[in-house]
Amino acid sequence: MRPINYRNTTVMITGASSGIGLAFAGALAARGADLILVARSEDKLNGLARDLARRHGIQAHALVADLTAPGAAAEVHVRATALGLAPDVLINNAGFATHGHFDQLPLARQLDEISLNCKAVVELSHAVLPGMLRRGQGAIINVASTAALQPLPYMAIYGATKAFVLSFSEALWQEYRERGVRVLAVCPGATDTAFFDVVGAAEAGVGTRMAPDTVVNVSLQALDRGLSHVVPGRANRLLGCLPRMLPRQAILQIVANMLKPRQPAVN
Repeated sequence: MRPINYRNTTVMITGASSGIGLAFAGALAARGADLILVARSEDKLNGLARDLARRHGIQAHALVADLTAPGAAAEVHVRATALGLAPDVLINNAGFATHGHFDQLPLARQLDEISLNCKAVVELSHAVLPGMLRRGQGAIINVASTAALQPLPYMAIYGATKAFVLSFSEALWQEYRERGVRVLAVCPGATDTAFFDVVGAAEAGVGTRMAPDTVVNVSLQALDRGLSHVVPGRANRLLGCLPRMLPRQAILQIVANMLKPRQPAVN
């Protein structure tokens, strides 16, 4: 399979203002792609769009949106279409986690987690696929997590949403790989981003944190190879094999010991 030439393509990235999304934006702008940057933080997003356009001679459009809101993901695609923009590549990166005892975490926050991590991914993928299929080419990268590889006690919703993203992505990979559309699920482990600040618990991160740029480089190489999923980092890949080697209840106990809250949950 040929590597993707990003020059003169249009890439939509959600969660583009920080972390892995920001790293994707910088890497693809450097490769000559025009960008549709989606995030909630208007000032940061507009500044990023101006900076990338100036540094790389590309077009960068900022679309401010809260993708947890009903219909927001579909509306982002409508707004992009109104600007004459048709994504050749979609990167569903936006997401967040909650940590603590399921019954003690606010239900509304957990439902927002499902909306952003799952529903927005489905809505945007469904919106962009028809255009990609008409053109006979395109790509979708869905950022999952090593959390997708086993259930996560004390992060039950996050683990379940990322398992959904992995399963959904691999199913689409099989459906569309013969029609010119590549689909990749990326399953990073702990990454050096603001993710853990949002979670509010250091114990939610297991292992050495990988640089976002490393995750992005591994992801783009995997997309060029036409893979259905990739787990960046050898240690993360080895951990991902444990559920195949040990009884599921043993894995649950190990993960629970790692993620058990060190302080009372805060509502």
